[in-house]
Amino acid sequence: MTVSSAASPVLSIRNLNVDALTPEGLKPVLRDVGFELASGETLCIAGESGSGKSVTSLAIMGLLPKASLRVTSGNILLGERDLVKLSNRAMRSVRGGDVAMVFQEPMTSLNPVMSIGAQLTEAIREHQGSENADAVALRMLDTVQMTEPAKRLKQFPHELSGGMRQRVMIAMALSCRPKVLIADEPTTALDVTVQAQILKLMRELKTEFGTSIILITHDMGVVAEMADRVLIMQSGRIIEGGPSLEVFNRPREDYTKQLLAAVPRLGAHAGTDGPPRVTSGSPEPLQPGAAPVMNVRGLNVSYGAPASRFFKGKPPVQAVSGVSFDIMPGQTLGLVGESGSGKSTIGKAVLGLIPFTGGVMIDGQDISLLGHREMRPVRRFAQMIFQDPYASLDSRMTIGAAIAEPMVIHGIGNRSERQDRTAELLRRVGLTSDASSRYPHEFSGGQRQRICIARALALEPKLIVADESVAALDVSVRARVLDLMLELQETMGIAYLFISHDMAVVERMSHHVAVMRGGTIVETGTRREIFESPTEDYTRALIAAVPIPDPAAYQGRITRSA
Repeated sequence: MTVSSAASPVLSIRNLNVDALTPEGLKPVLRDVGFELASGETLCIAGESGSGKSVTSLAIMGLLPKASLRVTSGNILLGERDLVKLSNRAMRSVRGGDVAMVFQEPMTSLNPVMSIGAQLTEAIREHQGSENADAVALRMLDTVQMTEPAKRLKQFPHELSGGMRQRVMIAMALSCRPKVLIADEPTTALDVTVQAQILKLMRELKTEFGTSIILITHDMGVVAEMADRVLIMQSGRIIEGGPSLEVFNRPREDYTKQLLAAVPRLGAHAGTDGPPRVTSGSPEPLQPGAAPVMNVRGLNVSYGAPASRFFKGKPPVQAVSGVSFDIMPGQTLGLVGESGSGKSTIGKAVLGLIPFTGGVMIDGQDISLLGHREMRPVRRFAQMIFQDPYASLDSRMTIGAAIAEPMVIHGIGNRSERQDRTAELLRRVGLTSDASSRYPHEFSGGQRQRICIARALALEPKLIVADESVAALDVSVRARVLDLMLELQETMGIAYLFISHDMAVVERMSHHVAVMRGGTIVETGTRREIFESPTEDYTRALIAAVPIPDPAAYQGRITRSA
C-alpha cells in the first residue's frame, strides 16, 4: 500500500520489502510499504510493537543490522537518489546531513564518556567542517531552549535529566539542517509536562528550519497533537493512511478503531469515585474500621551519605522529605509527578529496598525496625512490578523458573505444587502453561509485563507497588494489562501503590491520588477531587499537559502546517 501526499515529496518510499534472516530462511518483516513525505510536513506512523514502524525508519537511515535484516526490494528516494543503492560511505553523508534521527532512549544513544559539547561538535564537523563548530553547538543548545547552554556543553549525559538529554539529541539532529527528521518514540519515557515541551519544541523547529518530520509513536494523543497525516501499520504493512482528522474521525479499518478505542481519555471517568469495574458483580465494600495495608508517616530518603567516598565533600541530596500516606485494602493510591519528584524513590523505600528514615507500616509491622533477614516474611505480603519487564527478568532463566523462584525462596510447596501454581498463574494473566519452558526474549513487551505480574502474584500479596508498569507498552497492550490489574484487584482484594506520570492512566486506575513535586506531596485527595477540582497550579499543569486524542483540538495551532 502506498500513501501519497498532496505536495511534492521530499522523500518517497516505494514498495519497500524487508526480510529477517533466520535459520529457517527469510522471514518477511515489511511488505510493500510505500508513502511520500512532503516538504514541511509532519507524518506520524502509528501501530503496536512489531508492526514495522522502527524497521521502516532504520531502513530509511541505512541502519538495519545486516546480520539479521535486509532490504530485499523497493526504493527509498530522497530527491533523485535511491538510498537503497548507496554505499555505506555515501550513506554517511546522507545521515545527519540530509536525514537525521532522534531515538527513543537518549541515554543509550549518547556516548557516556564524551561531553555533550564533544558529541555535538563531532556531528557538526563531520558534515559542515570544523570552522565555528563550537559556536554552532552552543547556538543549537540555545535554539532547543536548553538552560545554561554553555554549562551543558561541558557536562556528560548522566548529569542531565531525560528531557535535557532529549533536547541534546534534537539539537544534534538539527545541527546540520537536515531535510528530514525521523523521531522514533521521542517522548515515550518522558513526563507529560516535559513531553509537552518537547512536542512544542519540535513544532517550532519544524517551522524555523523547514524540516519535514516522520514521527513514530504508539501514543495516539501525540499523533493527534502533531500529525498532518497519519499512517497505521500492522504486521509489517500500512493498512490505513490519510489526513489526521480523517483517520481519527472516520477510521476504515477495525484495527485502527481498536487502537483509538484503547486510548485512555482524561475525564472519561468523571463523576465516579473509583476505577471502572471489569468483572461482574458488585464491589466489595471497605469494612468499617479496616486498617491500612500500608501506612507511611514522615518518610525521608537522602542520597550521598557524608561518609560515602563517592560523595566526599558534597552535602547529601534530599530526594524525599516528610511524605505520609495510607493505602486501604483493595484500593489504589496513584502517585504522580514529574521525573525527579521522588515517585520511584518512594516505591523502593516503602518496600525496604533502599535506606530511609521515618515510619513505614506494612500489615501493621514497622519495617524501619527490621533487618534484611527479618524483612523476608514481609516481602510475602508486598511485591513490586517494575517499569521494564525485560530488565527485571533474568534472561538465563525460563519463565517457569522465574515465577516459581519466590515460592522456592519462601519454601512454599514442593516441586510439583510449584509447577501447578506457576501454570495457574500464567493462565490467570492470560498466557498458556507452555510459556513456562520459554525465555524472556521469546515474548513481547506486553507478555513480559504479564509474566512479571504473575511472578508478583506467586506469594499471594495484599499489596503491589507498580512503578511505571505500563509506561513502555503499546496503547492496546496497556489497556489489556490495566484491565488485568483491575480484575485482580476486584477478585483478590489487592491494594496498589500505582506510580505513573500518565495522568489519564492514573485517573482510570486510582481511588486516591497523591501529587509529588520536589520530593514532597503537594496535593492529595480522592480521584474525583484531584482530577475534577485540583487546588494546586502544579496539578492543573500536569492535567493540562496530557495530549488529547482528538486532532480537532489542535487545529488552531499556528505552528502546524496547513
